[in-house]
Amino acid sequence: MDDEDMSCTSNDDDDYDCCDDDYYNDCDVDATDDVAVTSTHSEEAEFECLNVAQVEKVFVESVKTLMLRLNIGDKVAKLLLVANSWDIEYIVSMYRMNRYDLFRQSHMAAKSDVAYEKPKNGYCSVCAIDGYESLASLQCGHCFCEQCWNCHIESRLSEGVATRIECMESECGVYCPPDFVYEILEKGPLRAKYDRFLFRDLVLSHRELKFCVGKDCQVVIRSNEDKPKRVTCESCHTAFCVKCGVDYHAPTSCDTIKQWLTKCADDSETANYISAHTKDCPQCHSCIEKAGGCNHIQCTRCRYHFCWMCFGDWKTHGSEYYECSRYKENPSVAAEANHVKARRALEKYLHYFERFENHSKSLKMEEQLRDKIRKKIEDKVNEHNGTWIDWQYLHSSVSLLTKCRYTLQYTYPFAYYMQSGPRKQLFEYQQAQLEKEVEELAWAVERADATARGALEAHMHRAEHKRQTLLHDFFF
Repeated sequence: MDDEDMSCTSNDDDDYDCCDDDYYNDCDVDATDDVAVTSTHSEEAEFECLNVAQVEKVFVESVKTLMLRLNIGDKVAKLLLVANSWDIEYIVSMYRMNRYDLFRQSHMAAKSDVAYEKPKNGYCSVCAIDGYESLASLQCGHCFCEQCWNCHIESRLSEGVATRIECMESECGVYCPPDFVYEILEKGPLRAKYDRFLFRDLVLSHRELKFCVGKDCQVVIRSNEDKPKRVTCESCHTAFCVKCGVDYHAPTSCDTIKQWLTKCADDSETANYISAHTKDCPQCHSCIEKAGGCNHIQCTRCRYHFCWMCFGDWKTHGSEYYECSRYKENPSVAAEANHVKARRALEKYLHYFERFENHSKSLKMEEQLRDKIRKKIEDKVNEHNGTWIDWQYLHSSVSLLTKCRYTLQYTYPFAYYMQSGPRKQLFEYQQAQLEKEVEELAWAVERADATARGALEAHMHRAEHKRQTLLHDFFF
């Protein structure tokens, strides 16, 4: 692999484009003035981007450190590091308490650093070939011919295994170290495949390293964050959760979002059921197709204002409490038959899934709104109607709208798995407040020409304030 392909460089000339692709860093709204306690927290992870040579340097330095601290060989040190997530302090503490248990944990109990041996006599236990010249064994002493070893290694590589290619003897716990594999495999495609898989396994075994999830990106992210924070690759600009590698999902935890995504995949037929793009106006029953991200809908025929999600009258929709986001439990469910309970469970899932998907679709529609506003700013600047800086607040408004809606989308998996009680009631209240502000901001942004700058910035401030409050209470 060419190290140049792994380089993480940034071009100052492309800063504007990078900002356009990253709404988290693209809006200049300070809502934390009113939420002072959140100022010590950040959704952004501390990280660095590494190429292949830099990653290998990290491995070498860790091996050298452990060798010096425990006075052991480099191969044993590397095996211990791989088996224990490259946690040097943990290995040292366990080694000093009981060094032999630690060696057994690494599946190389008290073995020497020599990985490859030519037996003086014996025969291959697989093909029964007799003759020491064609035999090879690990430190366990189990003899097999080089051709059988080659087939075994090739088979394990086809299964995606590299660091844990075990001895062919049944129930033998010794793994093939790289030096042994290199002696068996000739230079060529199979050996190159082993090198790729070995590097991949070493990265995956390291608690601070993670491959960038961007398409065809070769960057490795290094971070010691213990929370699911957001990281953005400096090379391909892909943003993802630094802990689990999926799309950033605050306030939902990594385990919860994994459950949610699995459930959504399993219930694909249910997703088809709610995938329609049109609904009827609750007043005149005209067929309406949603063309924007805002859930505050006005029927073009009868001019009735209503909520796209619950069909409630918008005039009273958010006057006291934004009820639309809450799922209302049925108190008589416990006494119902099993098939009725199952239907209730499906209704609950549909409630949260429909809103999760609706905000996802709104985000895609609001990306089109970003393009329109960008074009509008360019037109105004070209017409000498102010500078780009004068109209930057329009760009910031749609960026903040996207940011807030993104957080709002991931509140629904969080709420779905949350146990009923006072804490869930508080969360639903804050979720409702955020949803109310997001929809009011969306309405104002989609009608930016008719909205005064001060009013638009007030909407922005309130929405970000509600977002920060929710994250502070349930995520940070």
